Amino acid sequence: MNKRIKIIYAEDEPSLGQIVKESLETRNFEVRLCPDGEAALLEFQKSKPDALVLDVMMPKQDGFSLAKEIRKENPTLPIIFLTAKSQVADVVEGFHAGGNDYLKKPFSMEELIVRIHALLGRIGKDISQKQYPVGKYTFDVNKQTLTHGNQTQTLTHRESELLHELLLQKNQLLERAYILNKIWGDDDFFAARSMDVFVSKLRKKLQADPSVEIINVRGFGYKLVC
Repeated sequence: MNKRIKIIYAEDEPSLGQIVKESLETRNFEVRLCPDGEAALLEFQKSKPDALVLDVMMPKQDGFSLAKEIRKENPTLPIIFLTAKSQVADVVEGFHAGGNDYLKKPFSMEELIVRIHALLGRIGKDISQKQYPVGKYTFDVNKQTLTHGNQTQTLTHRESELLHELLLQKNQLLERAYILNKIWGDDDFFAARSMDVFVSKLRKKLQADPSVEIINVRGFGYKLVC
C-alpha cells in the first residue's frame, strides 16, 4: 500500500516540469523528469515505470512518436498525454499512437492523479470471474489478453476496461454517458471521440470471429453482440 508509483514524466518546460514533479512526489509518486522525448525513451529502456506522462510538443522526439516506439516494446503500459493541442485530429492521433488518456493544459494536479490511478487500478478489481468467452475468443481480464485458437493479443488497460464493461452488458445497450463517466471520468466531446477510437481498436482485434460485433446504437451507446 505504501509502494511509490513510478512515473516517467517528459516535459520540455523546466518550470512546469519541476512543479508537476514535486507535486507528484508529495503524493507517493517516484518521478523521473525528462526534458525531451529521446531522454524519456532512454529512461524507459533502463527502468520499469508504472506509467508515462508525456508532453506532446517536445524537442528531439515528440510525444506521439515516442509513444509509438514504446508500444512496440510494451503494449499495456499506461500513457497519458499532456498538451495544449486540443483539435479533434490531434486527440485522435494521440490515441492511435498508443495513448490511454489525454489531458489538456492547463490541468489540475488532482485530475492528473485521479487519471493515473484510474489507469493503474481499475482493471482486475473486485471481479470474481477472470476469463470470459467472447464468441470464439477468450478474454482474460487480469492478463488483459484476447486469445483465439493459438493466437493471443495483448490489450491496453483502456481496451480491457471497455471490453469488460461491454461484456458485463453483453447483448444489451451500454449507454455512452455511463461508460464515459466510469472509464474516462467525463462525458465531454474529447472523451467521446476517445471512446470511439477504442471501440474501433476492439473491433479490429475481434474481427477473426464474424459472429462478434460491437454495434453503434447512434446517439445512445454501444452493444456487444456475440
